[in-house]
Amino acid sequence: MTDEEKFLVDLQGYLLIKNVLSTDEVAELNALADEKFAYQDDGKLDRRTRCSTWGKPTQNLMDHPKIVPYLTALIDEKFRLDHDYCIFMREGAGGGGLHGGEGHEGDHWYKFRHDGKIRNGLCVITYFLAPARAGDGGFLCVPGSHKSNVPNSLPGDVRGLKRRPHYVIQPEVEAGDALFFTEALIHGTAPWTASHERRALLYKFSPGHSAWSQHYPSTTDYTDLTEQQKRILEPPSVGSRRDIV
Repeated sequence: MTDEEKFLVDLQGYLLIKNVLSTDEVAELNALADEKFAYQDDGKLDRRTRCSTWGKPTQNLMDHPKIVPYLTALIDEKFRLDHDYCIFMREGAGGGGLHGGEGHEGDHWYKFRHDGKIRNGLCVITYFLAPARAGDGGFLCVPGSHKSNVPNSLPGDVRGLKRRPHYVIQPEVEAGDALFFTEALIHGTAPWTASHERRALLYKFSPGHSAWSQHYPSTTDYTDLTEQQKRILEPPSVGSRRDIV
């Protein structure tokens, strides 16, 4: 992780990481999604949990070699996979209001102390299998809000996406990009307006001692786990917890 990337995370509360997935990886993941995913009731928006269990391509996203250095730098060396899901959207799908923020829930926090190390509670790596260009919709956020002292002062019409002021932004992404953000950042999902489908896989990570989900991932849900992946899937604990790498 570069000094500029550290600066941007501290400034914005999120970081766009370009070209994490190769063209072949994107194609393989999209083919697996075609096989495993179907909209419920022919809807325009669907969210499914545990996409990491679809097969080896999604399983390996929990410790993609281009992502692990960011997780160790931005959470700690003992991070764990808390839960994961996907969000697929067709043209005309509605969005979800802004949420999150420091203190929103017990594990939504961001700290930068004098030792120069960034520390976060629950964090997200979103892998994009399709582009989201200006105005398409999808992920949006209030940059810098992870350090706001008054997150509850965000106006209700902005929180509900009835009004989109200049400080609510939608980062543009390409297929193969990944985006890190801390749940201390105020964020949400804008309605999807593009003619192509939105495909996003969200992997949520916690420090090794904490959990957001009530249901811990189980190693029995996967096949041929590496030793590193087994460590990532260990339930939360403090004593004698092993480093991931």
